Amino acid sequence: MSPKTSDRVRTRGHRQWGDLLTPGRVIVGLLMVLALVFIFENTRSTEIRLLIPEVTMPLWLALLGTGVIGALCGAYFMKRRG
Repeated sequence: MSPKTSDRVRTRGHRQWGDLLTPGRVIVGLLMVLALVFIFENTRSTEIRLLIPEVTMPLWLALLGTGVIGALCGAYFMKRRG
């Protein structure tokens, strides 16, 4: 077997780290970690008003909820686009 053939046989069906860890994925992962650190560092309670009711809740919960809503909206529009 030639080196090129053995490389193809070895990688068929198996992903390598280079395929999984692209620069874009690494950057998105780091941004997610930074966002989570920011969210969980802000633990004090705050008053939030959405249209009419005013609620008091931990700031981290409001930030996490906003992040989840933003991620869901982004995923929805990326799915529609493709």
